[in-house]
Amino acid sequence: MYRVAMNLPEPTSHFSQPNRRALLVAGAAALSGCASTTSLPQADAAAGASQTGAWQAVTFPGKALTTYRRDVKDGVPAWRAEAHQSASMWRHRVSLAPGQFDVVRFSWWVDRLVPGAALGEAGRTDSPARLVFAFAGDDTRLSMRNRMLFDLAESLGQERPPYATLVYAWSNDLPVGEAVVHPRSDRVRKIVIDSGDAHLRTWRQHERRLSDDFQQLFGEAPGPLVGVAFMTDADNLEASALTWYGQVEVQGQAGSQGLSIF
Repeated sequence: MYRVAMNLPEPTSHFSQPNRRALLVAGAAALSGCASTTSLPQADAAAGASQTGAWQAVTFPGKALTTYRRDVKDGVPAWRAEAHQSASMWRHRVSLAPGQFDVVRFSWWVDRLVPGAALGEAGRTDSPARLVFAFAGDDTRLSMRNRMLFDLAESLGQERPPYATLVYAWSNDLPVGEAVVHPRSDRVRKIVIDSGDAHLRTWRQHERRLSDDFQQLFGEAPGPLVGVAFMTDADNLEASALTWYGQVEVQGQAGSQGLSIF
């Protein structure tokens, strides 16, 4: 069952032209963050195995950046993410055909929850830990509104949003396994894989079947996997968050080569 707190209305003739544009801009921001990117220096980006590109900070307009840096937590090499009233992603581009990804393994260590956060409610979607997977696809299958939003993001000089985004997330209170549609975009869907405070301050290991989860959330088979990102944010509720992310391993179907991202 999906939880949807709010959807943007379809633009209609009842909207004035300025209001329609404001609505579309808000929607484009929800889909892509009106993303701008900053690459990690190549010397640092090359430290991981099986890389296909540099790490990039994906920023959101008007938001302070969450800081991401290499660290070691309890003996585990990790990326340390620290948010102070901030929101940004730490992304690694990949290029994997559907048969090249099946099982994904990853880990995270969360220091604390974001008080008052609610993944399905607009304005309260902060989360201490998210692992984000971006997929390409056939944009002609999107709704008219989503195509307009995608086109608008490009016209504003920003990245075109991915066809679909699947997010594994830590929730304050939703049950593990709950599926959540982003309150401002049905092209971003989340699965709760950790919840509450019972497992804080310890390494949490996860293994998921990425293709199966995509099929469950979007009702279709996934297209190519084009990006993997960490996201720790605490901007909506003007709070703070601290999380460590371990290596991400993507295993392909039998006979295909996997990918290790760190």
